[in-house]
Amino acid sequence: MLKVVLVHPQIPPNTGNIARTCAATGTELHLVGPLGFEISDRYLKRAGLDYWPYVKLHYHLDLAAFQTYHQRHTGRWLGFSTSGRSSYVQFQYQPDDWLLFGSETVGLPRDLLKTCDETLYIPMGEPQVRSLNLSVSVAIGLFEARRQLGFLQ
Repeated sequence: MLKVVLVHPQIPPNTGNIARTCAATGTELHLVGPLGFEISDRYLKRAGLDYWPYVKLHYHLDLAAFQTYHQRHTGRWLGFSTSGRSSYVQFQYQPDDWLLFGSETVGLPRDLLKTCDETLYIPMGEPQVRSLNLSVSVAIGLFEARRQLGFLQ
């Protein structure tokens, strides 16, 4: 099953919105620290509303801990980045893919991008806009993968 991974997220409401999306779709959410907030942050909880019991949440202290966790599981790492090689809509997803997203301020660390099986970008029509909101990007990527895999009945 698809998994969403947030590496060093900084803004609690973004993570809360992503958690709600993951709850609604039954998608695992992996948070990789350090985080820019406490898990108990009221803005995080507020954005996730009362859906937190439905979130399949995994917290990894740091990138090394996440990498160790991933070694015991299958699936490709797909890094979403403004500098990605392939458009997210032209890419062929697999059910066990891990969709990796970086922090709101700097994206995925370059060293991590190099270890991804593929890097994907979301095309934007206005070159002056650097990126989309993190929660919007996650929803776009996750729902395209779900659409391709037939999970949108």
